[in-house]
Amino acid sequence: MIRRALLISSVVLAAVGITSSPWAADEGPWQVRVRGLGIFPDASATVDAIPGATVDIDATVTPEIDITYFITDNIALELVAATAQVGVDLKNPDLSLGHVWVLPPSLTVQYHFAPHEVIRPYLGAGANYVVFYSADQPAGPITKVEYDNAVGFVLQVGVDIPLADHWSANIDVKKIWLSTDATVNGAIKADVDIDPVLVGVGVGYRF
Repeated sequence: MIRRALLISSVVLAAVGITSSPWAADEGPWQVRVRGLGIFPDASATVDAIPGATVDIDATVTPEIDITYFITDNIALELVAATAQVGVDLKNPDLSLGHVWVLPPSLTVQYHFAPHEVIRPYLGAGANYVVFYSADQPAGPITKVEYDNAVGFVLQVGVDIPLADHWSANIDVKKIWLSTDATVNGAIKADVDIDPVLVGVGVGYRF
């Protein structure tokens, strides 16, 4: 399914790259959005030396900002930045792994289907790089948890709805396929699949 979506996206982007025209005269190439972002992990893990153990990562909400540059009317690049603290728990046995801050900037290439209409949907695909920092140390038998930074793949769907002048409302959904290696107490290794869905709602300004 992912390969098919990538193939279709590549064909579409290649075609519009030849036929698309520059942006409209009354709209600049830059767009800045501010969104409220819901992060909903679909976590699983393989934990060395603990058969059947897995992890659970809490959902959270955080502010997010993105910058988009329109290469043409239809093709744009979007850079997204946000940071959030998430709680992580070990399951089977049930133990807290504390909290960790994540910084997951992503860069996507987008195709905007109707850039001058009342409803302006788009699709995107790209890469995500996650930095884990400021992990707290839980109490009890788990005294230290470390996470490796990781690269993920992103698919995106969204829509802009013009409001007034250069302003627009925005709804954006991303699916990220992301895995990281975690080390518990300096010895126990875990291969963690985070695979979150990100749902953003906010406003944008085009200039």
